[in-house]
Amino acid sequence: MNRENEVIKQNVDENNRSGCACGQPDGNGWNHEASGVTLHPGERIDDLQINGFQIIQNPDKFCFGMDAVLLSDYAGIRKDSRVMDLCSGTGIVPILLEAKYEASYIEGLEYQEDCVDMARRSVKMNGLERKIRMTAGDIRTVREHYPAGSFDYVTCNPPYMTGHHGQTNQNYGKAIARHEILCSFADVVQAAKWLLKETGHLILVHRPFRLAEIFYCLKENKIEPKRMRLVYPYMDKEPNMVLIEAVKGGRERITVDPPLIIYRKDGSYMDEVYQIYGGRV
Repeated sequence: MNRENEVIKQNVDENNRSGCACGQPDGNGWNHEASGVTLHPGERIDDLQINGFQIIQNPDKFCFGMDAVLLSDYAGIRKDSRVMDLCSGTGIVPILLEAKYEASYIEGLEYQEDCVDMARRSVKMNGLERKIRMTAGDIRTVREHYPAGSFDYVTCNPPYMTGHHGQTNQNYGKAIARHEILCSFADVVQAAKWLLKETGHLILVHRPFRLAEIFYCLKENKIEPKRMRLVYPYMDKEPNMVLIEAVKGGRERITVDPPLIIYRKDGSYMDEVYQIYGGRV
């Protein structure tokens, strides 16, 4: 493992333990004042390890995880496409999509206004105001605010847990991000159906234990699952994430991609994980 990969692994490990997926906190040499961005109490700036981009986060609220990084990598956005990211949080997926692809327009829709505020400041800090728009709104009302078929792609890292799955976090912001309190998976799919052009792509990350429900809901809304990839923490463990690509009005046929294994037996990251995070092995 070379020095660059050691640094990447250290950053990923440290922030997974604290609830964040990568980067280092402000105070390690970045001058956020130079960009005209103000940090509020409890906030920090994390390095995204790609294109020099950074993101503002507050660990007391909700920091992004590896699922957002894997989602952006799986998306495969085509050049000059219009992209909507639902349940966008603090804007991590739009920023990573801008770093990885050449979309013509990316918008993030998020219910929590404090998250949208952080996302907008991150967009400004990275000089992406002309590329990314962050909007405060409810995905259940997209019909009132967007014309049908406005986007080529919809991405989403939705709340994974229903009301009866797991213990609801006492922190309301974290609870909203993890549990279906303000929207259900069906709400996500119905919003995507409205927003997507015919043959538009919906890219999701979710939990494998809900796969039957996910596929049923997609097919019920005529969004056909076309590709999926299971993510395993270790080779001998059950998968804990699934990446899905579905196409509005697509034909019936799904490709199951090779599994993505995160860790080797010794706890180090697999080569592909380093590559996804921008490292070279």
